[in-house]
Amino acid sequence: MAKVFASQRLPGDALERLGLHCELEVWPEPTPIPPGVLAERLQGCVGLVCLLTNRVGRDLLAACPDLRFVSSMSVGVDHVAVAALTERRIPLGNTPGVLADTTADLNMALLLAAARRIPEADRYVRDGCWKPERPWYPGMFVGKDISGATLGIVGLGEIGQAVARRARGFGMRLLGWTRSGRAVEGVESVSLEAVLAQSDFVSVNVALSKDTRMLIDAEAIAGMKPGAVLVNTARGGIVDEQALAQALQSGALFAAGIDVFEREPVLMDNPLLQLPNVVVAPHIGSASQRTREQMAALAVDNMIAALRGERMPHCVNPEVFD
Repeated sequence: MAKVFASQRLPGDALERLGLHCELEVWPEPTPIPPGVLAERLQGCVGLVCLLTNRVGRDLLAACPDLRFVSSMSVGVDHVAVAALTERRIPLGNTPGVLADTTADLNMALLLAAARRIPEADRYVRDGCWKPERPWYPGMFVGKDISGATLGIVGLGEIGQAVARRARGFGMRLLGWTRSGRAVEGVESVSLEAVLAQSDFVSVNVALSKDTRMLIDAEAIAGMKPGAVLVNTARGGIVDEQALAQALQSGALFAAGIDVFEREPVLMDNPLLQLPNVVVAPHIGSASQRTREQMAALAVDNMIAALRGERMPHCVNPEVFD
């Protein structure tokens, strides 16, 4: 029976289903498997079910000559050397189409929390600062209006479109930019520069690639509308964190909501963590029970199909089957 290694336990019963089709080994710890240990555990394995925390690079592939299939429980695959897999005719599965709504929900939650300064107000109450001698006053935690504001969406894929649908419910004007030039109903397509210059809120929803790395760099941030709010639930590395922190500290931007960082887990000396006008989360865009179970199910479906000699239902590099 073919051997498959799963780099971590997955939600739901997905791995139990996979175990019916192969000799399955699962990394038992809640923390990510060290790269060197992963290479050891993959010896003799034809399949790997991995997460975005597992780097699948050329060095790992060179150390694992038996590996024939990889399935990642993620939509983005920037943690995988896709070209190297394709060269070896190894199909790579991913899990699209199930996390757009969940991530868009978090996107709007961060936007609202940053705009209305909810974490600051929460800390103010919990720290005992709201006292009779410091009662309500008109300037207390004044934020930004969402209704009637302009939202600029950078990237109009599934998640960007889901963000647009939610924003329409708040009566927002919608601007959008996408590399493909995709037209989305209700979203005015403009240049990236126009999105940044005209938007009260900017939502980053593009995938990380060599073309989008540092897409929102210091120059782009300098071109944003004064007092704007930036939200990133896409990937770290798309936004220049140092430049963003400087703009927030200087008052050029009002606030930010950040779910993803260039280095994860984020280092405690990251300047964004020192600012009260930044709302942060630990990469939880898809973190709902239903969505995580659906992602696990798709990752396992991809692997089961590959073990059967069939095409993966969701394959990043389908040319390997040609």
